[in-house]
Amino acid sequence: QLQPVESGGGLVQPGGSLRLSCAASGFTLDYYVIGWLRQAPGKEREGVSCISRSGSTTDYADSVKGRFTISRDNAKNTVYLQMNSLKPEDTAIYYCVAVPAPAPCGSSWYAPENILSGSWGQGTQVTVSS
Repeated sequence: QLQPVESGGGLVQPGGSLRLSCAASGFTLDYYVIGWLRQAPGKEREGVSCISRSGSTTDYADSVKGRFTISRDNAKNTVYLQMNSLKPEDTAIYYCVAVPAPAPCGSSWYAPENILSGSWGQGTQVTVSS
């Protein structure tokens, strides 16, 4: 089995917070760039954030910059996405994706030729609604 496992989604009111977790299953996260993608009904898949193997480099979509924070704890084989000031437009299924280096974390990381070559989790639903 080679897949990330997401958790932490749920229903939250606008302005609220959630923390998503991405835990490794069948592989060790420290040699993967990890990212989060989201898919909402009627919208194209969107790259949300990624983090380098060491955690020193991060990237965020403009739509979430300043509100979301990605981090990783390689000792726990887990990556986190802290989501604050949530908006209804953040409603989506969030997928954790692990891609082996050398693909660097950055704005181009979310390209299909990169992320579709990686390992995807099952997704976790985030719903932001009053």
